Amino acid sequence: MGAVSGIVAAVAGLASAQLAAAAGRPEASPVTAVGGAVVDLTPVAVREWAIRLFGTSDKLVLGLGILAVLAALAVGTGLLAVRHLPAALAVTGGFGLVGALAALSRPEASWRDALPSLVGALVSAGVLYLLVTAAGRTRPAGAPQGRADSMDRRRFGRLVVAVLAASAGVGIGARRLGAHGSADATASRARFRLPRPTVPAPPVPAGADLRVPGLGPFLTPNQDFYRVDTALVVPRVDADTWRLRIHGEGVTRPLELDLRQLLARPVVEHDITLTCVSNEVGGPYAGNARWLGVRLGDLLREAGVRPPSQGGTADQLVARSVDGMTIGTPVEAVMDGRAALLAVGMNGRPLPFAHGFPVRMVVPGLYGYVSACKWLAELRLTTFAAYDAYWVRRSWAQQAVVKTQARIDTPRPYADLSPGRVAVAGVAWAQHRGIERVQVRVDGGPWQEARLGTADGVDTWRQWVWPWQATPGRHRVEVRVTDGTGAVQTGVRTGTVPDGATGWHTVDVNVRALG
Repeated sequence: MGAVSGIVAAVAGLASAQLAAAAGRPEASPVTAVGGAVVDLTPVAVREWAIRLFGTSDKLVLGLGILAVLAALAVGTGLLAVRHLPAALAVTGGFGLVGALAALSRPEASWRDALPSLVGALVSAGVLYLLVTAAGRTRPAGAPQGRADSMDRRRFGRLVVAVLAASAGVGIGARRLGAHGSADATASRARFRLPRPTVPAPPVPAGADLRVPGLGPFLTPNQDFYRVDTALVVPRVDADTWRLRIHGEGVTRPLELDLRQLLARPVVEHDITLTCVSNEVGGPYAGNARWLGVRLGDLLREAGVRPPSQGGTADQLVARSVDGMTIGTPVEAVMDGRAALLAVGMNGRPLPFAHGFPVRMVVPGLYGYVSACKWLAELRLTTFAAYDAYWVRRSWAQQAVVKTQARIDTPRPYADLSPGRVAVAGVAWAQHRGIERVQVRVDGGPWQEARLGTADGVDTWRQWVWPWQATPGRHRVEVRVTDGTGAVQTGVRTGTVPDGATGWHTVDVNVRALG
């Protein structure tokens, strides 16, 4: 009964905390707040291991892990309550305090963010007291022992069912309140119509998509585009109330714009490949899309900003999202003429919420952690010497240009192949430099020229394919790239920290014997 009491009390507390968070900020719920704090405190090596192991499911795994730990602690607290109820109530209050402190440690937090964890702890303590007291009641005088035990169990069971039913009701109420809170954002996205671009992107050139089986499409569908961020709860921002503030060092004309005012400026389309710095050699965290938005460099010039090369005092543009994430981008890169955008559209549709609706940054040639702020709320001009953004404070480099890379998409690692002609194919990228050539070799032999897909500018990846006459046995296939500057990709393997992985992607395969 003690173990059951602990679990039921925890369920009631979490449901109450979720309701309180739904009425305020969803990010303040205990599981989300503690999860965010865990992400912040996790060593870089462990975080990278989790991304490699779980991929884009890392947040789900983290949430389930927190719930599993809470369940174990709840059982322990319930067992303690049977023996020493005051101590168990104190422990429950301690859990609430931990959740409150975690919520207060999050970016953009206010004192109100502590309330959900404190409310949950108070409800949990009350339920625990009620259940443990009920479980410990003495048997009715004169009643046979077996019959009295049965009566106590039924009474306790009815109380447990009542508490669980009430918790379910509270949980449903929290979900509906949360859904109501995001309904305006959902409706605003449904109403939003992408503006017609002043400068449309040309059609993807013929031959850019090689259409090789096993090789993905040239433009990555929105639902398949990789997502790597720290948001355990995806922010749902109302486009009708969204605002962007541009201010800081070297800004002579500060700006504050709503979405309509932002899109009153010229809108352009551009095909850009994005890459995450956490992408291992051959990893999946790269995607190519057609982005629609306003040129960020033009917007900064409108605010009076000059790049350092023209005497400007600020060399870092710090973007802040609605959930407090900060990303620092070199001002020079934003204003050197490349297609740095405040994007509102992705592949002909409004940005998905998971990819930053209503407005995000896209800067070709830089890893996402120094350029691709989602759910954008503020742009502040400062210097790299004066301020370290979120990831820089966690061992990553202040500035990080995308490294030249190629990936073998087919055949897959350890594939079992038939002898004869095999299409070895994949993608290569060196954003803002372009791809000049791709070469493939087998078992350390001479490098062979792969056929490249048609280039779609210097900011996108290029598909490539090489026909291999596979012979029976085990083989190792390697690929390397020469970028648009003539620089050959290094074969030296390094990890992702501090500014991106290097090395040739290698795939081992087996070719079956004839007959």
